[in-house]
Amino acid sequence: MTTGHADALILFGITGNLARTRLFPALYALASSGDLNMPVIGVSKTEGDDAGLRRRAEEALVEVGIEVDPSVFRRFASGLCYVSGDYRDPATYDTIKHRLGDITMTVSYLAIPPDLFDDVVVGLAGAGLASDGRLVVEKPFGRDTASATELNQIIHRHYPEPRVFRIDHFLGKDAVQNLMVYRFSNTILEPVWNRHYIRGVQITMAEDFGVEGRGAFYDSVGALRDVVQNHLIQLISLLAMEPPVSDEPDALRDERVKVLKATKTLSPQDIVRGQYAGYHDEPGVESGSDTETFFAARFEIDSWRWAGVPWVIRAGKGLASTVTEAVVEFNRPPRMLFAGANSVPGANRIAFRSKPEDRVILSMQAKRPGPEMVSEPVDFVLEHEDDVEPGRGPYYRLLGDALGGDSSLFAREDGVMESWRILQPVLDDHPKAISYPRGTWGPPEADSLLGDEWEWITNGDS
Repeated sequence: MTTGHADALILFGITGNLARTRLFPALYALASSGDLNMPVIGVSKTEGDDAGLRRRAEEALVEVGIEVDPSVFRRFASGLCYVSGDYRDPATYDTIKHRLGDITMTVSYLAIPPDLFDDVVVGLAGAGLASDGRLVVEKPFGRDTASATELNQIIHRHYPEPRVFRIDHFLGKDAVQNLMVYRFSNTILEPVWNRHYIRGVQITMAEDFGVEGRGAFYDSVGALRDVVQNHLIQLISLLAMEPPVSDEPDALRDERVKVLKATKTLSPQDIVRGQYAGYHDEPGVESGSDTETFFAARFEIDSWRWAGVPWVIRAGKGLASTVTEAVVEFNRPPRMLFAGANSVPGANRIAFRSKPEDRVILSMQAKRPGPEMVSEPVDFVLEHEDDVEPGRGPYYRLLGDALGGDSSLFAREDGVMESWRILQPVLDDHPKAISYPRGTWGPPEADSLLGDEWEWITNGDS
């Protein structure tokens, strides 16, 4: 069962970067709001003790800019315990069990490389900690269809699917969750949210910086595995899904999976891969590497609602700007009225942007001031205040949900496997990455994915 609040949290990889930058701040925020009244056992191969873990936690909080409340931190730190040991040694799990006492309803968070999952799952099961517990698994969940299948088999030997929480921090972002609210809490959108009125959808996830010293990691992953298979596929499913039949976690996940099942597999003709000039000079990058730092693709959702509507995505590093947004463009009117000598009325658009700021932009046509009956675009902007305190971002929400047993914002096995099914053909057979200068929007060959009468929409503007 996924219901019921956990009684303890076990964090494998507690000395890693994710714990320092994301998990410690989120746990402190949960403690501050009264939602973490339980032991937190940190596990790592590094030698250490409880006092050292508490110092590490406090340093991490200060590092991210949290003003530490001494009384809150004392309460938080009192539950922190440290277990040092080899993940392959059963004695490590005996020590964890001893520190837990009679507690069996645990959440085990695997912030570790996937090749250690088997060892940890077997160790937890051997100590009797898997029978009632939940398992939280960080992305990437596999590198392809075969490895994802193998990971599922490893985990399911001891954890049934309802107790497996595959975490993607992207789904914990307010801006991403807002997509569902805008879609299903505003009846004005539903009648036009289909192939009869929407011309196409573009999604951009661009960064103006490079691999930032993470060359060895990025070279083994690339843009497709880093952000497309998870983040952008999730955005497509949220924008294209049908209304859930209820607010139950699986009702929401059912609809997201239905979108992926209706999405056709990609072929090499549907994608463009790029690599920014100078990538081979990055520390850790293999000489002659063909890893893509830019990936663009054209998807087709073969459903009653979306048949014939192009869904075009692009993601990359070293681009002209840092921006994440989805732009929905509507069909133009059947007859061009109010056109000037040098201008034609543009299409209506809705842009859902999460970077560089959280806002929604509705672009419509209005009369240009003056004597002529000529229209011009006018943007109606809804900007959300960025008042989220440090530590209360996506991991705060998702950790709280995992502890409480709410799987709504976590990926399910069938959804993960469908995403790999869509992408597997272009993992097996793909064109060579095309070099592009840093500070541009990637290879111009990506324009071909849009057709003859469409162009990339950037930052809400064409």
